[in-house]
Amino acid sequence: MFKSAVRAARPAALAGRAFAKPSTSALRAFSTSVRVQSGPPPPQLFGDGAKPGTVPTDIEQATGLERLQLLGELEGINVFDDSPLDASRLGTKANPVLVHSFDVERIVGCTGVPADSHDVLWFNLKKDKVGRCTECGSDPTPLPVYKLDFQGEEHHDEHHH
Repeated sequence: MFKSAVRAARPAALAGRAFAKPSTSALRAFSTSVRVQSGPPPPQLFGDGAKPGTVPTDIEQATGLERLQLLGELEGINVFDDSPLDASRLGTKANPVLVHSFDVERIVGCTGVPADSHDVLWFNLKKDKVGRCTECGSDPTPLPVYKLDFQGEEHHDEHHH
């Protein structure tokens, strides 16, 4: 049925193109150029779906990051690590609180030392420098120090802008 609908609409589409002016813009040239990729394509995160006449389960219906999370849960892996950081101690330059990450930067939220001593203060933590919470501590006590424990591919950060 879909093919017959496309077949019926095709003569009208071709007739509309016959009266159109040819485009010479550079934008058109870029939009029709072949997309160049280096390396293998990313894995496709979609399943086979449900059989006709049945209600799909979560794993059959999920796609993308939701499917990745569900597949990880089946394997016993927490894909999105949302566990709290070590709040039992104050990180220092010599011994910072390590934040596990597969990317070159991560958003970290500090609730204070001891835990929940102030509202959550969010800041970016980057691979090449330590981060500090400006809300914790006072003049005599040092600010807590956080450092990114980078676990990803070493040259993966070349594509960041």
